[in-house]
Amino acid sequence: MGVSYGSQGFILILVAVSLFALGEAKTVVVGGSQGWRYGFNYTHWTLKNGPFYIKDTLVFKYDPPSNTRAHDVYLLPNLWSYITCDFRRAKLVANATQGGGEGFKFVLNQWGPHYFACGQGANSSHCNQGLMKFFAVPWPRWHF
Repeated sequence: MGVSYGSQGFILILVAVSLFALGEAKTVVVGGSQGWRYGFNYTHWTLKNGPFYIKDTLVFKYDPPSNTRAHDVYLLPNLWSYITCDFRRAKLVANATQGGGEGFKFVLNQWGPHYFACGQGANSSHCNQGLMKFFAVPWPRWHF
C-alpha cells in the first residue's frame, strides 16, 4: 500500500506551513507607528501585518487621557458583539491609562478569534464607526 501523489502534496504543504510557523514569537505594535488611535483602519492593518501566531504579543500604545480622545481596549466575546459593538459581556483588558509609555501588552495565548475594540466615545462611537476595532486569529506553531 503506497502513498498517493495527492497525500504527498498535502504532506509537503503541511511541512511548508509548519516550517513557516516555527519562528520565534513576535511582538507587534497595533497600528504600527500610528499606534491605537481614532480614525485608523485596523482591518487593513491586520491584513498587512498578519498572520499572527499563538504566543505573539500585541502592543496597544495610546496616550493617556488629556484634552484629546481617551482610548481603552476591550476583548469582545464573539463575532456578533464585534459586529454590533456590544460591550455588555466584553472584558476590559486595558483602561484609558495603560496605553502610555511602552503600551499595554496582550499575548495571544490560545487559538481562536480575538475581537478587540475601543469602548470610548458616546455610545461606543470609536467602535461603532468602525475606526477602532479589529480581530486576530492566531495560528498554532507546529513543532515536530
